Amino acid sequence: MTTFAGAACLAKCRALIGDAHVLTDDASMAPFLRDWRQRGNARALAVLRPASTEQVAALVRSCAQWRIALVPQGGNTGLVLGSVPDASGTAVVLSMARINKIRAIDALNRTMTVDAGCILQHIQQAAFDAGCLFPLSLAAEGSCTIGGNLATNAGGTAVLRYGNTRDLCLGLEVVTPQGEIWNGLRGLRKDNTGYDVRDLFIGSEGTLGVITGAVLKLFPQPKACITALAAMQSPAQALQLLTLMQDHCGASLTGFELMSRHCLDLVATHFPQLPQPFPARPNQSHTQSHTQSHTQYVLLELSSSQSQAHAIGLLETSLALALADAIIVDAVLAGSQAQSQGLWQLREHIPLAQAAAGSNIKHDIALPISRIADFIDATDELLQQAYPGCILVCFGHLGDGNLHYNVAPPGGVSPRDFLQHQSAINRIVHDSVDRCGGSISAEHGIGALKRDDLARYKSEIELSLMRAIKAALDPLGIMNPGKIL
Repeated sequence: MTTFAGAACLAKCRALIGDAHVLTDDASMAPFLRDWRQRGNARALAVLRPASTEQVAALVRSCAQWRIALVPQGGNTGLVLGSVPDASGTAVVLSMARINKIRAIDALNRTMTVDAGCILQHIQQAAFDAGCLFPLSLAAEGSCTIGGNLATNAGGTAVLRYGNTRDLCLGLEVVTPQGEIWNGLRGLRKDNTGYDVRDLFIGSEGTLGVITGAVLKLFPQPKACITALAAMQSPAQALQLLTLMQDHCGASLTGFELMSRHCLDLVATHFPQLPQPFPARPNQSHTQSHTQSHTQYVLLELSSSQSQAHAIGLLETSLALALADAIIVDAVLAGSQAQSQGLWQLREHIPLAQAAAGSNIKHDIALPISRIADFIDATDELLQQAYPGCILVCFGHLGDGNLHYNVAPPGGVSPRDFLQHQSAINRIVHDSVDRCGGSISAEHGIGALKRDDLARYKSEIELSLMRAIKAALDPLGIMNPGKIL
C-alpha cells in the first residue's frame, strides 16, 4: 500500500520525468526486481527511468524530501543482491539505462568520458573505433553498465595487466544524497589536492551517491594477442608457471586464468560443441576428455605491442621452459583468432555449465597469490571432512589472486537439500580465507548477500570508519539501504 509520502513523491517524479518513465505496475517493474541469478523477493514503490544527470539530481531531491529510499541500478548483473531493493516495497529503483551516451573521446589524452548507463561492450567498441583499448572485460559485458562496474569496482579477466575498474577511472560525476551534482570529470593522472573523493564512490555500491558519468583511461591497442592452454598437476605448479611467465613476459602477460579439471569436465558435459584441446585417452568418453592425468589448467594470454611473431615467440619460449622444468605437462597454443576464442569460451562457459548442472554454493574470494595453493588444499580437505563427496568447482583470475571457489552437492544429494548447508559451508570457506589473510569478496561486492559476513571479518575500527562515512554523506540513510552496512 502506497503511503501519503510515497504518493506525493511519485507525483513529483512524474512531473519531473514523465508518466511513461515512472513504472509502478508489477509487469513493467519485474525485470528490475530480480537479480542476475533470479533470486529474491524484491518489491518496489516504483522504477524511475531518468534521461540525464539533472533529472537524477531532481529525483534524488524529491526522494530526500519525502524520505523515500533509492536503489541505483545499472544493468542489474550483480551477484550479491546489491542492485535490487528489499521486500518492503518502500524504495524506488533508479534505473540508469537511459543515461547511456559516450560524451567525448580524447585520443591524445587517451581518455573517454561516458554516461554511467553506457553498456561496457559499447565502450569497448567505441575505444576500438578510436584506435584505442578499454581493457575491462567481464562475462556480462554485453549487458552490464560502466556505472555498475564502478559502483562495485568490478574486476574481470585483465586485472593482472590493467587493474580493477578503480584503476581505469580518472574522474567521476556523482549526484549526492542531497541531490547536488559533483562534477569531478577530470582527465588527470595526477591530482594531489586533498582527499580523493572519487575513490569514496567507486566500490560504494550506490550507498553514498549515484554515479552518473566517468572519465575512463584508454590504452594503445596491442598489435597481437596470443592465447594458450597449459595443463599441470597442482595449483602450486600453476603459481610456479605464473612466476615464470611474469619473469619472461613482464607486462605482456595480460591473462592468467586457473581452471580445475572438474570445471572443464563440466563444460565438456554441458557444451560438447566447444573445443576439447587435449585428446582423450583410450576408452574415455567425450565428456571425460579432459580428465587424463591433468588436474589443473591455466589459460594464458599475451599481448604484444610489437608483432604477432614477437608474441608467439615469447609464449613458445616461456612454455618450453615450463615443460623443461616439469612445471607443466602439456600445452596447446591457439593458431588463429577463432581458436583463441574457443579457448576463452571454455573459461567463460564454466558458470553456465555450473548453472546447467544445478544450484551450488558460490564464493568470490581474494587471497595473497602466495597463499592460493595452501588455501585450496586446506579448504578442500575441510569441506570433504564436513561434507564427504561434495564437488569443488574452483576457477578464477589466478594472476590477481581472485578465485571463484564453488561447492556443489555430492552425487545423489539434491541441490535444494544441499543449499540448506550454505551458511555452514560459507563459514568454513570464509574462515579459511580469513586465516590466509584474504577477502570474502574479490570483485562482486557485498550487497545484501554478504553484509552479515562482512561484519564478522572486518575489524570494528574499519566498520566504524565506514559507518562514519555513510552517516556523513547520507545522513537520511536513503541511498541503497541495507547494502554493505
